[in-house]
Amino acid sequence: MSVLDASALLALLFKEPGHEGVAVAAEGALASTVNLAEVLTRFVRDGHDAPGVLQRLASYAIEWVPFDDVQAAGAAALWPRTRRAGLSLADRACLALALDRNLPVLTADRVWTQLGLPLDIRLIR
Repeated sequence: MSVLDASALLALLFKEPGHEGVAVAAEGALASTVNLAEVLTRFVRDGHDAPGVLQRLASYAIEWVPFDDVQAAGAAALWPRTRRAGLSLADRACLALALDRNLPVLTADRVWTQLGLPLDIRLIR
């Protein structure tokens, strides 16, 4: 089991390099609803409808974890350590979820490996 970042979800949907590994990991993976919103926003921005993207994602057994007060506090606590690297709220939501659940995280963002967080950060490419 692992946590998927928006970059991993986008690689999966766009069939970008590394999508094969994400497809395998997606079965039973977790993702924050903040990351889901980020992915859906990207598609809506490009003229697609959100329900169609949700339908594509439904073919994977991804558990969408609501962004609650615990996740919010965890994401906020990461800000001092991640601000110089330019991590977004969605990035920090993903990391907070992974830290809370003590799970590895899949991402395409190489800078995450340089943050020194007590996490197993797995690059998809």
